[in-house]
Amino acid sequence: MDQDRSAVSANSCAVGAGVSIARVRSAAPAAVASGLPGRYAGWVAAALFAGIGVMPQANAQQKFPSQPMRLLVGFAPGSLTDILARTVGQKMTENWGQQVVVDNRPSGGGVVASQTMLAANPDGHTMLMVSAQHAISATLFPKLPYDTVKDFAGISQVVTGAHVIAASKDLGVKTVRDLIALVKSKPAVINYGSAGVGSGAHINGEMFNLEAGINAPYIPYKGPVEALGDVMAGRIGFTWLSLGVAAPFIRDGRVIALAVSTPKRSPMFPNLPTVGESGLPGHEFDQWFGLLGNARTPRAVTAQVSKEVARIVQLPDVIERIQNLGADPKSSTPEEFDRFIRQQIERLGKVIKAAGIKAE
Repeated sequence: MDQDRSAVSANSCAVGAGVSIARVRSAAPAAVASGLPGRYAGWVAAALFAGIGVMPQANAQQKFPSQPMRLLVGFAPGSLTDILARTVGQKMTENWGQQVVVDNRPSGGGVVASQTMLAANPDGHTMLMVSAQHAISATLFPKLPYDTVKDFAGISQVVTGAHVIAASKDLGVKTVRDLIALVKSKPAVINYGSAGVGSGAHINGEMFNLEAGINAPYIPYKGPVEALGDVMAGRIGFTWLSLGVAAPFIRDGRVIALAVSTPKRSPMFPNLPTVGESGLPGHEFDQWFGLLGNARTPRAVTAQVSKEVARIVQLPDVIERIQNLGADPKSSTPEEFDRFIRQQIERLGKVIKAAGIKAE
C-alpha cells in the first residue's frame, strides 16, 4: 500500500515539473502495467490532468498589480513631467492599493530614465512618463542605446498641452501677422529664445520660422523662465513656452501673448487665437505627455494600465489640476498612442533636419 501511495505521489509531482500531454495519456496504462491496482492508476491520471488544468488557470488569474510599482521620470522633481507622474501615480495607488513610487532620473534628456525602465522586469510594474521630447530625441540623438519605437509599448497619452508665443512689449506687435511682418522687415535682427537646444519649444520655434519664411535667430536658455525674463527686459524679441508657465506674466500684462500652438484654443485663454487662425494654417505643436511601458510587457497588462489612465484623466480633480497647468487631459488606447508617437517622430524629425538642429 505504501508503495502504491508513493507511486501516486511521484506521478503527481511530475505535474509540477511540467509533464507533457503525451505522458499524461500514457500514465494510467503504465500504472496498470507496473502492477498498480486500477483504482490507483485512475488516481494517477486524474492527478496529472488536474495539474495541467489548474496551474495555467492560476497563473492567468494572478492579480495585477501584485507589488509596488515604479514610475520613472527623466526630469527633476517639480517639472511638469514630474507633476503629471505624481498625479497619475497617486490615483493608481488609491485605486489599486499598491504604492506607485515616482523615480526621478533627471539626466540625459530622459535617456537614463528610458534605459532604466527597459532594464527592469517587463512585467508591467515599471512604467515611464514621457513628453514630446521622447519623439524629438529619436532624431536629435541618432545613436540612442535603444529603439524609440520597437523597444517601447505605448500605454496611453495623458495630456495635450499648448505652447504660446510671448512677445516683448517693446516690439509693438499685437498679432502673429504683425510679428511675421516685423521680422521679415528686419532679417536676422529680432531673435527669440527658449529652454535649450532641441527642446520642444526650440523645435516649435524653428517650425514657425520655416512655415512663416522668416529668419529669427535662436538663443538657448537654461529654462523657460530665464528666456521669458529676457523677453520682459527687451533683450530678445519673443519666446515659445508652455502656456501654464507663461500664464501669470500674460495676465499681469508683462508680455504680449500672440497665439497658442495647438489646433484648438485653450480654455485658460479662450480669446487667444491659435497660430493656425493667425495666418499659418496647419501649424501645430502639441506639448504632450504620456505613459510608456516595455514592448515585452504582456499586452493584457498594458491594456489594463491604459484603462486605468482613461479613468484617472476623467476625474474632476485631475481635470482641474491639469487645466491649471495650461493643458488638457487626453487618454488613448495603446495602439493609438503607438501610432501617435510614430507620427510625431516623423513630423518633428523633418523639422529638426530642415532647421539643421544638432544636439549640444
